[in-house]
Amino acid sequence: MIETRLLHYFLTVAKEQNITNAAKILHITQPTLSRQMALLEEEIGVKLFLRGSRPLTLTNEGLLLRRRAEEILELVEKTEEELSAQEEQIEGTISIGCGELASVKLLTEAIADFHGKYPRVVFDVYTANADQIKSRMDEGLTDIGLLLEPAETERYEYIRMPIKERWAAVMPSGVPLAKREYVTAEDLADIPVIMPSRQKVHNEVANWFGNYYEKLKMTGVSNLSTNAALLVRAGVGYALIVEGALPFLECSEVCMLPLYPELTATSILAWKRQQPFSAATVRFLEHMKCFLGMTEG
Repeated sequence: MIETRLLHYFLTVAKEQNITNAAKILHITQPTLSRQMALLEEEIGVKLFLRGSRPLTLTNEGLLLRRRAEEILELVEKTEEELSAQEEQIEGTISIGCGELASVKLLTEAIADFHGKYPRVVFDVYTANADQIKSRMDEGLTDIGLLLEPAETERYEYIRMPIKERWAAVMPSGVPLAKREYVTAEDLADIPVIMPSRQKVHNEVANWFGNYYEKLKMTGVSNLSTNAALLVRAGVGYALIVEGALPFLECSEVCMLPLYPELTATSILAWKRQQPFSAATVRFLEHMKCFLGMTEG
């Protein structure tokens, strides 16, 4: 088996067409380089140089070896770079803010996949609504935010998540309405309701109610679905939330029905434009784009 070191020596001699010059470039003595070339010819069993020619000339076999040696060394270099990149020890903390959304499941799957490749990276997950998360991103406290739309994006780059967030009503399991397949605005018009606290989202839900919004008996607002569900269980009212958090709650005392006509929203994974990030955060954003098979917005 030919050593890559000998191939490197050979290519240097072939390029310089002179043993003495090649030896200087390689920082070895001329006799040592001559012995190495003789050893290479012995190993492969062919003559590589026309002896006595000035400048040093390659034989046909030497010309073939030069082409192959260039290909081999290029492949070796590329392989070493790829292995080095794989083994690169990325460390640090990535701060992610997210609401209680269906898209969180996909985000956590991407985090798990990333953690398998970079086990020294720590994830700091903060749960809040989009306005609170954006405020933290603007202050530099949070790197990346999973935001329920509508959300202002002028200052951010983002990836739109490929999961539809569906609005639903959460109510006590024993009420007559819980036996229905869906809930209409008319059904909720005379019932105490807990609305989302974030203004832009509140407006979206209010628009869904149409004229029935004027009859609404609002008993509270909440920025998190889990807290809203606890208020439902305590008898404060029925809550209007996106479905994402409810699969993780105990549903023996509360149940969830979709709104009809259907009210849906999308979510985005956003980060501040022209913000300097750690190597870990940059690598995770690249990972997310690849994981989702999407491009940034």
